[in-house]
Amino acid sequence: PGLPPLPAKHPQDTMTLKRPSSRQLSMALAALALLAAIVFIAVRSGPLAATRITVVTVAEASLSPRLFGTGTVEARRAWLIGPTAAGRVLRVLVDVGGPVKAGQLLAEMDPVDLQERLAALSATQARATSAIAAAEAQVKDATARRELAVINERRYQDLRQKDFISPSAAEAKVQELTSADAALSAAQASLAGARQDLTRTRADSAALAQQRQNVRLLAPADGIVTSRDAEAGSTVVAGQAVLKLADPASLWVKLRLDQGRSGGLAPGLPASIALRSRPTQPLAGKVARIELQSDSVTEERLVQISFDALPLGLSLGELAEVTIMLPATARAPVLPNAAIRRVGDKAGVWRLEGGKLQFTPVRLGQSSLDGQVQVLEGLKAGDEVVVYSEKELSASTRIKVVESLAGRQP
Repeated sequence: PGLPPLPAKHPQDTMTLKRPSSRQLSMALAALALLAAIVFIAVRSGPLAATRITVVTVAEASLSPRLFGTGTVEARRAWLIGPTAAGRVLRVLVDVGGPVKAGQLLAEMDPVDLQERLAALSATQARATSAIAAAEAQVKDATARRELAVINERRYQDLRQKDFISPSAAEAKVQELTSADAALSAAQASLAGARQDLTRTRADSAALAQQRQNVRLLAPADGIVTSRDAEAGSTVVAGQAVLKLADPASLWVKLRLDQGRSGGLAPGLPASIALRSRPTQPLAGKVARIELQSDSVTEERLVQISFDALPLGLSLGELAEVTIMLPATARAPVLPNAAIRRVGDKAGVWRLEGGKLQFTPVRLGQSSLDGQVQVLEGLKAGDEVVVYSEKELSASTRIKVVESLAGRQP
């Protein structure tokens, strides 16, 4: 009751809005700019952006296919020199790297008792010769006795027919002739047995002499000693190598090639050989032989490459890179191998037609080492195909053709 009444508000004062501050305006503008940037990035380089691709125009050309592989230098003719029976090495007369001539004594095994056994067989052979001489004398004696028995039998038979002697006397002479025949047969059999004993003794002596000769390890041909695998005093088994020889004039490269790229391979094709010791000096060669048996584990074919001229200082086991030149192909559409794609179980390319992508299956032919591949079916000269793309493509993919995918495109 003692206070004055409050003044009433004017209706216009209650309808007035509060103005936003400058800070609020700045934040709103920043949010709009951020949203615009996000939309721009999504459209230009984000998930909504067009996929950048590079294309190439298919052209007709003739390829010069090449086959490339690595191999090792080996000897076409090599020998393992060792004994035919187990024994102890008596001496080794050559060393690694030394040249040898055909028939040269390289090493010798310990003959043990071979010399004594040869002497015993020699005595046995002499005894067999004496037995033959005795048997021949017995045959002569038995032959003479038979001849006498034949004469006496004929005489007594004549006397018996004239009744000058009794039948028993004539029969006795027949029996003497039969005994003489049997004695002659026995003497001839003894002679044959003695001769067989001599033949057997001579065969045993020849076999033992061959064994005595086998302990002498001789060079089968001219060559170079590449390995010395046993020393004097070592015991080796039959077939174990004491020395290894190689013919230095028969060196070639044993090459491995991918089976999938070996089409057209044939003997006589020219080749370029780059040895590991001289990679900048390629050597001329050619395909000498293609082995019938391939490596089923590594899926490679085995090929031998011969040198047109053997270089000096060539070593066995050296690595070599070989390039084989195949005959030039007929003119056909070619394109980079990087353009080949696989959709499902079909190989093909993404062809650009009217700005749209279309997958086109192709049948491929030969390829070159520079990445070009021959197209036998599916494309023609002038077609544009995709070589590289930022991601996997489909028929509905939005694309943008650029010169290169390297760096940032405007």
